[in-house]
Amino acid sequence: MIYKTYRSTNIIPAGNSGKIEVQGTILLPHRERHIRRKLLYFENGDMIMLDLQHAVQLSEGDILTTESGQYFQIEAARELLYEVKGKDALHLLELAWHLGNRHLAVEVFPDRLMLLRDDVIGAMLKTLGATVREIKASFQPLHGAYHDHSSICP
Repeated sequence: MIYKTYRSTNIIPAGNSGKIEVQGTILLPHRERHIRRKLLYFENGDMIMLDLQHAVQLSEGDILTTESGQYFQIEAARELLYEVKGKDALHLLELAWHLGNRHLAVEVFPDRLMLLRDDVIGAMLKTLGATVREIKASFQPLHGAYHDHSSICP
C-alpha cells in the first residue's frame, strides 16, 4: 500500500480559518500537541511532516496547511481527567492556586477546573475539600504566560 505524505510549515489558529474545507483531522492528546517537528499519522497510514519555526501548543480546531494546498484540522483526543469543583468561587480560586503552584496544566471554567488524572494530586485536592470526579473529555488547558499564538499565523 502506498501512503500519502504531506509537509506543513504553517498553522491557521482555530477560529481564523473562515470557510476552509479540511481534508481530514488529526487526533492528538494534550501532551502531543506541544510540537515543532514531528511526523503525524492519520488512521489510514498517511502522514504529515510538521516542520514549524518554533514550538507551539496546538489547540482543538487549529488547521495545518500543507505545501500542496491541503488543510487538516487538529482534534483534541479524549483523555482521562479530573473535574474539580470547589465549595464556592473563592475555594475554587484557592484550588487553582495550589495546582498552579505545582505547575500543572489546568483548563479553567467559571465553575470547575479540569486537569490530567494523577492519584497524588487527586488525593491532595480531596484533602483540600474539593469535589473530584473522574471523567474522559478533550483537554484544552490554558497556555503559559509567554505563549504567543500569533507566531504560527500564516
